[in-house]
Amino acid sequence: MSRAPRRSAMPRARGLVEEIVVRHRQIAAALCAEGTPRDAALETVFDGLAAAVDAAVTHGGASPSLADAIASHGERMATALFAAHLRELGNAVEAVDARKIVRTDDSFGAARPDRTAIALLTAQHVAAHLASGRIVVTEGFVGATADGRTTTLGRGGSDYSAALIGAALRAEEVQIWTDVEGVRSADPRVVPGALPVELVSFAEAAELAAFGAKVLHPATIQPAVEADVPVTVRHTLKPDGRFTTITSRIAEQRAVTAVASRSPITVLTVTSSRMLAQAGFLARLFDVFARHKVSVDVVATAEVAVSLTVDSDAPIEALARELAAFAHVQVVRDRALVALIGERLRRSRTVAPRVLESLADVDVELLTFGANDSNLSLIVPRAMEHEVVRRLHATFFEAPALAGRRER
Repeated sequence: MSRAPRRSAMPRARGLVEEIVVRHRQIAAALCAEGTPRDAALETVFDGLAAAVDAAVTHGGASPSLADAIASHGERMATALFAAHLRELGNAVEAVDARKIVRTDDSFGAARPDRTAIALLTAQHVAAHLASGRIVVTEGFVGATADGRTTTLGRGGSDYSAALIGAALRAEEVQIWTDVEGVRSADPRVVPGALPVELVSFAEAAELAAFGAKVLHPATIQPAVEADVPVTVRHTLKPDGRFTTITSRIAEQRAVTAVASRSPITVLTVTSSRMLAQAGFLARLFDVFARHKVSVDVVATAEVAVSLTVDSDAPIEALARELAAFAHVQVVRDRALVALIGERLRRSRTVAPRVLESLADVDVELLTFGANDSNLSLIVPRAMEHEVVRRLHATFFEAPALAGRRER
């Protein structure tokens, strides 16, 4: 980039920074009593943001490291504001820079945390403040390398931070405040009467996320679950409302936790008589998908055939061409994947028969248990997706005879 474009970009960049500063000063003024002096911590963050943005413009763009440094300022401003407000309310508060405790590698934009280091640093910088009765406020999403370079944790980074620190502290609970009242038994847009689910296992949360549930990304809460620290998902605007607890323990009295679906998907059925005797056939098959970086959702095998489902935006034609070199390939598009989610599905003797009974007039093209036993997946025509979800929900959550009954 030439010097002229950089000079012309500088006033605009500084103008954007000034807008951010003015907005946050207005919030600070609204939160604090009249006459309260400007918060020094907040002003320090403003100065850091201005310097980082100036550096990005001067160099014609932000390196991954500088981009993370710039992105961190939003969380750091929020920490300064919240800590100042809590002090204004008379609380003993300690604002701890997350970069002192969340140690990561240098994978900027999606840094990987060092959980051993985080446990030690949390004990060093947080535990004593809590023991003395102070409220500790820190950032989510933000961390730092061992040599002090600012990093960010990527998607779900704030939830991830909460779980990492909660696990390090062996907290009683990690609370995630969001815009939904936890998990429901189905998508309310498809099933208006979907029920709140009070308790979900980590495996069930992972399955629901794979089907597009936006409550949270399960990988981000894994540290807390592994430390046996329960995670609750609560609605920010309904603090006394219903919520879901995600834990390593599962509910004893149910087989089905939720019904979920995803579409459009494509089904590839690969047929070859060589499957019967040829060692390595499946390895060769899955190598094709791996080379194209395509994730397979469902796999069902027969003696001479394998059916696999992939998202419809996968390179279907390229996959089919390579597979055709050693097998016959049938491609069926415009399908939906519908699943019952529940850790105890495979232990139930009644779930699969009742699924088939409720869908007797539906063309169910595939029905299979997932490898981890936490889902029972069906492939149906996409046009029937929502009808199938509603029928399954009615069968397992709305039938009067099911009230309080344990699936066997």
